[in-house]
Amino acid sequence: MTRAQSLAMATHWDKYAISIDNTFEINKLFPDKSKTILEIGSGMGEATAQIALNNSDTGYLAVEMHKPGLAALLLLIIENQISNIKMIREDATYLLANFIPDNSIDGIHLLFPDPWPKNRQHKRRIVQDDFVELVAKKLRVKGFIHIATDWQPYAQWIKVRFDNNPKFSGGIVERPSWRVLSKFEGQGLKKGHIVTDFRYEKI
Repeated sequence: MTRAQSLAMATHWDKYAISIDNTFEINKLFPDKSKTILEIGSGMGEATAQIALNNSDTGYLAVEMHKPGLAALLLLIIENQISNIKMIREDATYLLANFIPDNSIDGIHLLFPDPWPKNRQHKRRIVQDDFVELVAKKLRVKGFIHIATDWQPYAQWIKVRFDNNPKFSGGIVERPSWRVLSKFEGQGLKKGHIVTDFRYEKI
């Protein structure tokens, strides 16, 4: 981490971080917001911060394991005085399975998860049949998950697994207006990558 990131973590982390000892409902983190979105894999935080700035009526819980990424997001929160983001350093699947009640989430963002492109790596992809079933348990009825990927084989993989689960309706959608263009996505587009957006709702 940079010196600024380390200082931010030392002085501000407790204000914006959630410690998980017991189950909790994420909507209660932002009682004055109309809904709360679980952001799985916030990366370096650039997109998360901008989305939160553009949607002040929504709360965002950013879940990320990479400490420098959380520190970078924390700096953006401080610099832009963002009040509708909280953070957790944890594996998202573990968090969902053990600490978030069933039928309690308004929405989930899964933006550009690691595609693990090699065949032997496919088991490491977050979107698996068990993950889809777990998401179905945790979302409220009519709650949604929005996924974006710029790796076409992973897009096909995602579509098959969600389409095969009868608890969801939806599929490929146009890029939503709220999804800002991050540096990561921009680099992929320059390389000719095609971005696919999915939105699935719990039936």
